[in-house]
Amino acid sequence: MRRGAGSGQVDGALVATLEDTLRERFGLTEFRPGQREVLTALLGPGAAALAVFPTGGGKSLCYQLPALLLEGVTVVVSPLIALMKDQIDALGRRGIRAARLDSSLSLEESREVTEALRGGALKLLYVAPERFNNERFTALLRELRISLFAVDEAHCVSEWGHNFRPDYLKLAQAARALGAERILALTATATPAVVRDICQGFAIPEENAVVTGFYRENLTLETTPVRADARDALLVERLKSRPPGPTIVYVTLQKTAERVAEALTAEGLPASAYHAGLESEDRERVQEAWMASGRGIVVATIAFGMGIDKADVRAVYHYNLPKGLESYSQEVGRAGRDGAPSVVELFACPEDVPTLENFSHGDLPTPEALRGLVTEVLAGGPELHVDLYALSNRHDLRPLVLRTALTYLELEGVLRQGTPFYAGYKVQPLVPLEELVGRFQGERAKFVQDVFAKAKKGRTWYSLDPTEVAEALGQPRERVVKALDYLQEQGLAQTQVSEPRQRYTRLRPREDGPALVALLLQRFQQREAQEVARVQQVLRLVTHDGCQSNALVAHFGQQRERPCGHCTWCRTGVARVLPAPRARPPLPAGLDVAALRALASRHPEALGHPRQAARFLCGLSSPALSRAKLGNHKLFGALEDRPFAEVLGFCESLSSPSV
Repeated sequence: MRRGAGSGQVDGALVATLEDTLRERFGLTEFRPGQREVLTALLGPGAAALAVFPTGGGKSLCYQLPALLLEGVTVVVSPLIALMKDQIDALGRRGIRAARLDSSLSLEESREVTEALRGGALKLLYVAPERFNNERFTALLRELRISLFAVDEAHCVSEWGHNFRPDYLKLAQAARALGAERILALTATATPAVVRDICQGFAIPEENAVVTGFYRENLTLETTPVRADARDALLVERLKSRPPGPTIVYVTLQKTAERVAEALTAEGLPASAYHAGLESEDRERVQEAWMASGRGIVVATIAFGMGIDKADVRAVYHYNLPKGLESYSQEVGRAGRDGAPSVVELFACPEDVPTLENFSHGDLPTPEALRGLVTEVLAGGPELHVDLYALSNRHDLRPLVLRTALTYLELEGVLRQGTPFYAGYKVQPLVPLEELVGRFQGERAKFVQDVFAKAKKGRTWYSLDPTEVAEALGQPRERVVKALDYLQEQGLAQTQVSEPRQRYTRLRPREDGPALVALLLQRFQQREAQEVARVQQVLRLVTHDGCQSNALVAHFGQQRERPCGHCTWCRTGVARVLPAPRARPPLPAGLDVAALRALASRHPEALGHPRQAARFLCGLSSPALSRAKLGNHKLFGALEDRPFAEVLGFCESLSSPSV
């Protein structure tokens, strides 16, 4: 692993080419720390690199610049649509052709991108990781020369990282299957253990991992213990007493964002709420107004900020505790990216802990749910075609939890995931069917005619399952799908896909079902404990008796010899002390127990298990709760400020026959 801007020997001609391209195409005179090392590792014999740069550290240049030097297309995988849009627009202004493929594009827009790819007109293609579950997309990529496969937010590949996403584990496999010539992983937050996971997952030599460090000398890091009922006044005082400038106030819950924004507005401050519950038009309006403002305040959940390029953010406040040091580092990293002095202040309130920990507890499946899942998987035969949505509903497992459980079964050698496919296709001819068939000759014409003959005809659309049609015609399924895609590309028909299915292959004929259930439960319990521990790490940073900036960067493996001089501890020389959480009466403490019992008796599939009832009372949704439409019930979230273990114990006591 390289730290900072190392001085490895690199080819002089390559360096000159990189510097010329930097100057001529990007208008920059020098590389930022770490960029040159990443580029030379990427373009050298290893053909793989990891860039761990802080937010605003210039990660995007590490794939944009080589994309201009390499033959073929650079595929950029990112979960951030805002980042895709902003970067594509910025590249277009520099005369660099880039595009994205996602579900928001119209049929005509998607067709234009596809044609540009096949014609070699695009240098960069941006996609979300879930796009690789689309068989039509992966078939398209197999036609192309992929010179570089870049994966942003690569910490998601690590099972023990702060934002594990099972889809990321498939990206390395996808890159190899597509014949990508180079691999680049990028992230702003990675502990040494996560760096090792990323390198192992993407087969990146550890010496090609470039970590530039996390310390930001222009950020004043403040940690302020405070009681919940004093936060509003403290936030108003801070915003009015400090010089105005673009500001982000991070909160945990959507309703908190709305309430705090209203409170600030009532004090004459230019504040707006931003969260995932707003309509997309409202989110765009808030974001654009804030981006254009020199003093705007956005009160937001973590849905805000990722991929947004605003360099002059003068202050970032954490009204609520962040869920971990990784999240905290990423969020405060959005301040002062222009290098000018900025303030980041954390309001440390222990009363936030139950809400944050409850999110982690809510992801732990019940043993019954895991038993049902394992039983169904093992009964499915050697080849499984899984409807993940239906499977999620049948076993009351949130989609991410279900995908994680299936990923664990893959890691244990029980399953191997194959290429996803769609079981449902709808086709609407855009010319009369006779004319459409007449565009082909001989056997091809008969094949197209037979495909439509086997489809179910509606008023204007034909519906079909490509697998069933292929079997009926004695043809490969791939030929049916390619024919439908070709008709759409030629403007002869419009197609719509539905009923996604995930393929899995059983790798062993026999499995010990109970042992697998126990293993899955143990892995989920380990993740739960780790997520809870992350919240405690934040509290330890607040009360740390020493330089807090140094303690923060040490979490990511960076050691500094001198105190920063501009954190709360350096400024005061005194360790902070958290206020004691306010005492609460024991449960049920005013809860309408009779109403809860009656509700559970009416909805045993959603509330029958004590853990399900505890999730409901803590405001944590699940497929069964959604199906029963209990998310708007007055008891949903009634105990969201109570520790999950306390609520679970109460629900277990209710289910006891003696109570």
